Amino acid sequence: MQTSADRQDRHEYPAHWEADVVLRDGGTARIRPITVDDADRLVSFYEQVSDESKYYRFFAPYPRLSAKDVHRFTHHDFVDRVGLAATIGGEFIATVRYDRIGADGMPASAPADEAEVAFLVQDAHQGRGVASALLEHVAAVARERGIRRFAAEVLPANSRMIKVFTDAGYTQRRSFEDGVVRLEFGLEPTDRSLAVQRAREQRAEARSVRRLLAPGSVAVVGVGRAPGGVGRSILGNIRDAGYPGRLHAVNKAFPEDLEEVDGVPAYRSVRDVEGPVDLAVVAVPAEHVPAVVAECGEHGVQGLVVLSSGYAESGPGGRERQRALVRAARAYGMRIIGPNAFGIINTAADVRLNASLAPEMPRPGRIGMFAQSGAIGIALLSRLHRRGGGVTGVTGVSTFVSAGNRADVSGNDVLQYWYDDPETDVVLMYLESIGNPRKFTRLARRTAAAKPLVVVQGTGTAPQGHAVRATRLPYATVSALLRQAGVIRVDTITELVDAGLLLARQPLPAGPRVAILGNSESLGVLTYDRCLAEGLRPARPVDLTTGATAEDFHRALSAALADDTCDSVVVTAIPAIGEASPGDAELAAALRSASAAVPGKPVLVVHVELGGLAEALSAAASTAPGAADRTPGPEGGTHPVRRLAERPPTTTADTGPGAAPAAVPSAPPEGTRLIPAYPAAERAVRALSEAVKYAQWRREATDPGKVPEYDDIDEKGAARLIGELLARGEGLTIPAAETCELLEKYGVHVRRAFPAPTPEAAAAAARALGYPVALKATAPHLRHRADLGGVRLDLADEEQLRRAYAELAELFGQPEELRPVVQGMAPRGVDTVVRAVIDPAAGAVLSFGLAGAASQLLGDMAHRLVPVTDREATSLVRAIRTAPLLFGWRGSTPVDTPALEELLLRVSRLVDDHPEVVAVTLEPVVVAPQGVSVLGATVRLAPPPARDDLGPRTLPAY
Repeated sequence: MQTSADRQDRHEYPAHWEADVVLRDGGTARIRPITVDDADRLVSFYEQVSDESKYYRFFAPYPRLSAKDVHRFTHHDFVDRVGLAATIGGEFIATVRYDRIGADGMPASAPADEAEVAFLVQDAHQGRGVASALLEHVAAVARERGIRRFAAEVLPANSRMIKVFTDAGYTQRRSFEDGVVRLEFGLEPTDRSLAVQRAREQRAEARSVRRLLAPGSVAVVGVGRAPGGVGRSILGNIRDAGYPGRLHAVNKAFPEDLEEVDGVPAYRSVRDVEGPVDLAVVAVPAEHVPAVVAECGEHGVQGLVVLSSGYAESGPGGRERQRALVRAARAYGMRIIGPNAFGIINTAADVRLNASLAPEMPRPGRIGMFAQSGAIGIALLSRLHRRGGGVTGVTGVSTFVSAGNRADVSGNDVLQYWYDDPETDVVLMYLESIGNPRKFTRLARRTAAAKPLVVVQGTGTAPQGHAVRATRLPYATVSALLRQAGVIRVDTITELVDAGLLLARQPLPAGPRVAILGNSESLGVLTYDRCLAEGLRPARPVDLTTGATAEDFHRALSAALADDTCDSVVVTAIPAIGEASPGDAELAAALRSASAAVPGKPVLVVHVELGGLAEALSAAASTAPGAADRTPGPEGGTHPVRRLAERPPTTTADTGPGAAPAAVPSAPPEGTRLIPAYPAAERAVRALSEAVKYAQWRREATDPGKVPEYDDIDEKGAARLIGELLARGEGLTIPAAETCELLEKYGVHVRRAFPAPTPEAAAAAARALGYPVALKATAPHLRHRADLGGVRLDLADEEQLRRAYAELAELFGQPEELRPVVQGMAPRGVDTVVRAVIDPAAGAVLSFGLAGAASQLLGDMAHRLVPVTDREATSLVRAIRTAPLLFGWRGSTPVDTPALEELLLRVSRLVDDHPEVVAVTLEPVVVAPQGVSVLGATVRLAPPPARDDLGPRTLPAY
């Protein structure tokens, strides 16, 4: 009989089960399998558990573990008996184990698919969501090992543990017998369990970022003894911003008798600080950072902002230092912004934290900003900080994060925070790379449904130091998928700011109809032309002439806003000469007054050499966030009308700790609206165009459609066939016959093509199919290349078939080189191509285009994330530039697009139901006036990944 140890020796340690997770309070823990080396840790952990918790676990007083217990709880075979531990600082804080059981409730092995599960959480860590995270991970492990159900017995008084199971979202059954509650639940993810998991993920990750951005106390590690240097500058920036919390200066080189630096308490080590430290800003050389991390971890610091360079951006050695940094910080439950970071800013009145290298605190406002590069962060802050003759007047920032190498905290984490941050209305992000496109797309879709998200995306080449999942998708495809998720994609930081200011200050337009008015006919015409180029629907410009007064502008703008055929207004203004010409302040007041009367429509101004107008339009003097008005929009909806105003930058000599922060001026008068101004028509119209497209996406996002069910789909039969095919190898392109069989189970019918190695075989195949037939060369260099002459169509009889066979042989070589096939003729129509691919970073993507030059040469393909809904399939067909060819272009007969959409939905279902299907290509798909014909198909299979987006919550591995 084999012992537990024997079985453990038989199964290698499952390192892929190790994971870092964010807990409910924003701290982190590491989850890993329990091994025979954990005996002492287990005993120490158990000694710190209260008698009540022990009673709940074992249903009886159980003060200590016996040697037999320790052996049992540390020896696992990683198949039928598995134990996982949550650790912080290398010590256990919670454990979970399962034991596979048979129908009689006794220990069993596969094919038994049920297991008993039990948890134990240290009392000091209860309420942090540890058990919920462990349940997600042990359920994923169990599914991997063929277990489909968990059973748990819990005392009725153990309400917390019962809640862990009932809140998880799995389909479950409850019974009560002999004073014990028995819970049984399936482990297959459900819509509810996924919703619960993602809601917990959002709350935990948002809380972890909130702890970094709103700390109660800050220590700056690496403050120089002399003025200057990064550490001393950061300390001054925090102090001068009026940070109200406890601030500490730390440097191991400080003299022992030094008490203060610039009025801030000084310490030689974080350990010496009395009281808690929530955030440590680290500005020491890279070789000294590990010691600082250890000090911070031992003192209970919650998070780090690491400004130090010399990490992954410097090469392989630095990359290993970065991995060690993340591992060390996570071991203590800390999260990191950086390394090589520019810093963080929070302008909230009760925080006022400028832990960055920006010498001035930005004006408060309602725009959240994220940049990976410090240089780009500086550029963004400076553009938003301009006033007077600036591009669009004054605006402000709620929070700013420059993540540097983003070894830990990334744009995804900050998006989780901004999603429900009441101080942020618009999100601007400059992303040099996207580490996890699948998750970013999911989070972006949810965030964009609540507030605008504007992104400049890097070129697809990750900078040194960025950990990025490998993706096989082209840059343009990833960009298209982001747009489908509601992301406003722009190309430059100028466009980023232009769009952000419009979205922060004005309501969303109800449609593409634009009114144009102003005192310059030529500028109005230029604006009109740009509107047409951006796909908007402008009305003919209204020329007020150069002699227009402020009252003329007010009257014209009021009329335009009152017009039901207008969704937005662009006002153009040039300097005018004469006593009647309006001044900047007078014109700005007239425009604000008119727009306030109709607050549901956006107004933009294009100004030329009017340095004071931009400032006057934004002249409201405060940016204290007020509640957004909700004003009626089209179709009974509402548009947010936000009041943003900013104080000018102020400096004061008395800004030390304890000094009162600079006063924030009062909010603008009721009804005041800030109007963005642009120095060029193309910039204003581009920003408006993006707002129009985003508003349309918001309206459509309220009804995304549904993934249809088809009665003729044989999901179980497909799974059996896939399993049989995978048993032949790790990854393979399956033969033609099996390809047709698999696709047939999902209602995708492929016209059979019969090999024709000889003229006689071709004739026999044609007789079986019935004339007319097609003869095709399928050699790789000729496949799908009708332009090379490797295809003969409409062969009406055997004589024509033999003649065509001889011609192909004469042109291209012997049959073994041609690989000719015979196929029945399909109805004439438009040749298209349908592809699906499982990308390791972005997930499953469905693509569609016209076959041939349109897709191959011009790249005219459209893409959607799987699973595709019926509405998405409809939009996918219409998204390509050559779509008019499907709908009767130049008098041609429209083809059967509903049948094409159904084909797309069936392919989407196939790859969504079976992650082993990693690639599908249908080419050509002939779409006729009635029906579609799939003439060629290939399918590639591979073992599914151990973890996918349905798996448990984890932080990126390091």
